[in-house]
Amino acid sequence: MTIMNVNAKGVFTGIYYMSATMKKTEESPLQGFQHLPNLLSQPTFGFTIHWSFSDSITVFTGQCFVGDDGKEVLKTMWLLRSHVENIKNDWKATRVGVNVFNRQQLQE
Repeated sequence: MTIMNVNAKGVFTGIYYMSATMKKTEESPLQGFQHLPNLLSQPTFGFTIHWSFSDSITVFTGQCFVGDDGKEVLKTMWLLRSHVENIKNDWKATRVGVNVFNRQQLQE
């Protein structure tokens, strides 16, 4: 995942990279909001991914923590909603999970 700059209101955009196979990585847009770091030292945030390769949307919410080693980590929970054709299949359309993201240095 690459998050672009956060604006003065805490709004950000980015790209989420997903590889279902080793052959191809798909890119999907994301948009989110966070409390600004100057207001909270370890801000809460949320973002949504519109998957470009499926009929699903995922929402993430979490918090950015700074560990004792000074490294940032994003701890999240997510809901993925898939399209279903009728209400009888609604029960299997939402999945729940967690992810932990660590900041990586940009590669030149």
